[in-house]
Amino acid sequence: MSQTITIALDAMGGDSGPEVVIGGAAIAVDRHPDLRFVIYGEEDVVAPVLAANESVRQVSEFHHCGVTVQMNDKPSQALRKGRWKSSMWRTVEAVRDRRAGAAVSAGNTGALMLMAKFCLKTLPRIERSAIAAIWPTTRGESIVLDVGATIGADARMLVDFAVMGAAMARSVFGLDRPTVALLNVGVEEIKGIEEVREASRVLREMDHPGFEYRGYVEGDDIGKGTVDVVVTEGFSGNIALKTAEGTARQIAEYLRSAMARTWAARLGYLFARSAFELLREKMDPRKVNGGVFLGLNGMVIKSHGGTDAEGFASAIELAREMARNDLVHMIADDSAFDDAAATGRMRAASA
Repeated sequence: MSQTITIALDAMGGDSGPEVVIGGAAIAVDRHPDLRFVIYGEEDVVAPVLAANESVRQVSEFHHCGVTVQMNDKPSQALRKGRWKSSMWRTVEAVRDRRAGAAVSAGNTGALMLMAKFCLKTLPRIERSAIAAIWPTTRGESIVLDVGATIGADARMLVDFAVMGAAMARSVFGLDRPTVALLNVGVEEIKGIEEVREASRVLREMDHPGFEYRGYVEGDDIGKGTVDVVVTEGFSGNIALKTAEGTARQIAEYLRSAMARTWAARLGYLFARSAFELLREKMDPRKVNGGVFLGLNGMVIKSHGGTDAEGFASAIELAREMARNDLVHMIADDSAFDDAAATGRMRAASA
């Protein structure tokens, strides 16, 4: 029998709260019977939903929390109000105290990141944490980080992001030596700001055994899947993410409008229905739901607040995979490789 994996769930996060969280847990445990849950939330709201989902109730431990972090709460206010009491804090705390292998919440992103940093702390040698997103590409999937945790990053941080992203690619995609590149305004070595060029020099000289550094990629390479891991800082990464999400919705709306315009178009849709279904499946954001907080001494996954049960199940399954492969220790081990030499090279380059 396989070893059970416990995931902590914030039942109060997101636009729909417990219905989506418990519904997602039901889908996930049906697919992965080794899952167990520690669930945190307001009892009068969560208990009826949990009672109606016998498969989840049988594998769950529930804890009442009297405080819920609201989606519009400022992160600092949420921390002051919700520390030790809120469902969000208790969910992250379960990871810190080793009661769960990972935490999943669809709640306030800023509050979750602040609580995760405050509760779990960053790993040794990691200066800043990052949010990593799984990105659908024409070749499959890639990892892009940072997509919003750290606005502005120096060379040392970008190198850390490369190491963390590569470890995640090995954990989630099962790759022995994923390819990694820095997002830049061109592929030529002279292009880009000094922080990016310096990080590139360090990554080339590092020759890390856990990944293959491929230099620079441009924005259109993300969707092509040119490399397995694309590294950037949080400002540009978040803009790229939101642009891609908006473009996907725009294309979907164009298709709906075109297919409904004439009878001939509707008839054409019927003949090409299988192709459109395949396109819809590839563009389904629920399948890649879950931003991963990397660089912390514990795994935290941020589900999209507006997702449905299927999307939340995807976030739980992502948490399961990373907990099963002990991604935190993979990152810690990888970041220790050649750390002193890499720091020395950056100092020499900036002198």
